[in-house]
Amino acid sequence: MNFAIVGATGNVGRKTIEILEKSKIKINNLFLVASKRSAGKKISFKRKKIKIEALENYDFSKATITFFAAGSIIAKKWASIAAKQTIVIDNSKHFRMDKNIPLVVPEVNESVLKNYKKTNIIANPNCSTAQLVVALKPLHDKFKIKRVVVSTYQAVSGAGKAPMDELFSQTKKFLNGKKIKSKFFTKQIAFNLIPHIDDFLKDGYTKEEWKIENETKKILDPKIKMTATCVRVPVRTSHSESVNIEFKKSYTLKEIKTLLSKAPGCKVIDTQKNGGYITPYEAEGSYLTYISRIRKDNSKKNALNLWVVSDNLLKGAALNTVQIAEVLIRKYIK
Repeated sequence: MNFAIVGATGNVGRKTIEILEKSKIKINNLFLVASKRSAGKKISFKRKKIKIEALENYDFSKATITFFAAGSIIAKKWASIAAKQTIVIDNSKHFRMDKNIPLVVPEVNESVLKNYKKTNIIANPNCSTAQLVVALKPLHDKFKIKRVVVSTYQAVSGAGKAPMDELFSQTKKFLNGKKIKSKFFTKQIAFNLIPHIDDFLKDGYTKEEWKIENETKKILDPKIKMTATCVRVPVRTSHSESVNIEFKKSYTLKEIKTLLSKAPGCKVIDTQKNGGYITPYEAEGSYLTYISRIRKDNSKKNALNLWVVSDNLLKGAALNTVQIAEVLIRKYIK
């Protein structure tokens, strides 16, 4: 089977290449597609050098599945055109809330893929949404979630390569006592936190907060009440989330830990002692979603607190798209 990656030179595109290289998917040909300025350059894949093709000249019929990892502007212009000749798995926000397009996290709702032929486009969720619903799914199935309050602490890699570079440059300037001027952030990010990701909406929330709330409802259950606060933190990779959950049914901590320990894609690290929890640095490079600091919320009946961490470039982006492709190959593509 042939595959293609649009946006092959970006953070998510390169991670997709790495994951495909490690996967068990049989790949006959991999086509790498990017902007005109990247055309002609070569990227290694399984001991071969693959020449990058310009998007404007690329023939989408060459691949059965095409991963779009180039952002909403490119997805808006090219994904529907591509979908006439290839199955599109899109990483951007553009198609996520379209009622005709499945929004998929395989551990949670892979069954919705049965309808993919309706548009031939499948949407990948926001990076913070993906890890959140992986942790929520087994708990919702057992205890029925009534309400979720989540605060996210999102790494700069979620904003792209240039913002990552800016974190490094700002850090150097700060340590050397030099003046810092932010280019990709609204305020200094080095040694700081910014409670603002994406544009503000009329109600005071940001688009990032809106995405997490509404994507979680679409993937898991539209009846769940949600509120989110999203914070950009001076961390290279891996998003962290402080999650408060209110259930309809009573639970025990033993039940919670057992369910999460057995849930696909989850790993519990929670020994309740110094260092007995996960941090974003430790989660970088892992395919898993980690859960720590599991404890009862003593202020409210049937409420629970969790700390959830995952590599945003993997489960939050590239890994999830490859997992979607694996389900398609296993169940739906003949």
